[in-house]
This record gives sequence, C-alpha cells and structure tokens, in this order.
Amino acid sequence: MRKTATAVLGVAALAAVLTACQKKDEMSGKGPAEKAGEKIDQAAAKASEELSKVGEKTGQALQDAGQKLESKAQEMQKQPEPQK
Repeated sequence: MRKTATAVLGVAALAAVLTACQKKDEMSGKGPAEKAGEKIDQAAAKASEELSKVGEKTGQALQDAGQKLESKAQEMQKQPEPQK
C-alpha cells in the first residue's frame, strides 16, 4: 500500500510539473526578440508607406513645375525679340 501511494504521489507530482511547464510556455507566447522584431517590421512598413506618399507628392510637384516651365518657354518663344 505504501509503495502504491508513493508511486501515485510521484506520478501526480510529475504530471503537475509537466503541466505547469507547458502552461508557462503557452502563456508566454513570443519572446522579447520576436516582439521587438514585429515592432521593427511594423515600423518599416509604416515608413515605407510614408515614403511612398512623399514620393508621389514630390513626383506630382515636379510634373507641375515642368509644365509651368514648358508653358513659360512657349510664351517666350512667341514674344518678338527686342530691337537692338
């Protein structure tokens, strides 16, 4: 009887330890390096989006400036040359 009780207590203790370890791993989820990596990825994605927006605005501004220059150049070609 004593051997059986000791064996049952030993098995129960082992099961409790293994269960506790498993729950701890499940609860912790991601480690600090994984969390930091995710934040870096998110920041890089956001920066990429912002740079894309800035690039689009810059491209549009350059197109507008080019059109204005072309328009002024055409106006100047139409004007008569000054007399010397």
